[in-house]
Amino acid sequence: MENISSQLSSRIIFSHMMESKLDIDDYLNMKQYEIAFYDREGKKILGNFNDKIKLENGFYQKDSNYILVDNSTFGHLGIFHTVIKDKLFHSLVHTTRNKVLVVFLITYSFIALIGFFLAKLFIKPIKDEREKLNNFIKDTTHELNTPISAILMSSESDNLTKKQLERVKLAVHRISEIYSDLTYIFLEEKDENRVVHELELKALIEEQLKYFEVIALKRKITIHLDLEEFSYKIDKNDFIRLFNNILSNAIKYNKKEGEVFITLKNSILSIKDTGIGIEKKKLNDIFNRYYRATKEQGGFGIGLNIVQNICKEYDISFDVKSQERKETTFTFKF
Repeated sequence: MENISSQLSSRIIFSHMMESKLDIDDYLNMKQYEIAFYDREGKKILGNFNDKIKLENGFYQKDSNYILVDNSTFGHLGIFHTVIKDKLFHSLVHTTRNKVLVVFLITYSFIALIGFFLAKLFIKPIKDEREKLNNFIKDTTHELNTPISAILMSSESDNLTKKQLERVKLAVHRISEIYSDLTYIFLEEKDENRVVHELELKALIEEQLKYFEVIALKRKITIHLDLEEFSYKIDKNDFIRLFNNILSNAIKYNKKEGEVFITLKNSILSIKDTGIGIEKKKLNDIFNRYYRATKEQGGFGIGLNIVQNICKEYDISFDVKSQERKETTFTFKF
């Protein structure tokens, strides 16, 4: 919304200075927003926003919608206030949250049903598996509770700050990742929407890094890139799952002010971190579903299992090397 407001202010000021016609029809026709412009006395000059609101600079919440009032036009063309109403943001958050809850209920039902029948067949071995599943459910609840709580707390605020909006974006992105991983593992939506074609991996990696910038900055993690142009035949979502799971772990299990090195050369992708490392005896188990090498951070032990499945699907060889309290390197040969 701030970006839209800034663009509108620039057009208004430019139009006034150049004495040219103001053309903002493309903004007024946007489905996501309602926009209006007001003079010094608060009378509407132009626009499709009709609600009554205080024309004071800042963010407001009204009837489950977010409204931005911006005064950066400085009276050019007689416009002193710009009001932008976002009609879809709250709906998007609500829909995403409901989807995650539905998947969680389906997942829980599926696990409970499987556990019931397996318990009849394998009474003794099932005890260990049930313990893993119980931990998984607790971890899933915890993983979902954190971003959902952030969204709910932010939605109760009348004046959302930029930091709060950033927190909501991160929470929605985290919920989306959890939803994607759970559907991949439990609903097996692997072939339904798959589109396998030549993908430029360098560009895709750079695109995904944007989602991790805030998290890395918060933990003071420095990410180093050494990428060559390289294309490979793979579904886009599958590669994103593979890359994001590895990079997420590289940041999550890194030390404060640590580093991550991402290299793509000679058809080999390498992701190295300066984190806590993995015990040598646990390296063979980290790709097992529900297995977690450490309890220091959140998660529920399905990320590396997804990575392994994707590598098998696309004939990608992979290797992991690690030194405790020093570094871990994942290598993928395409």
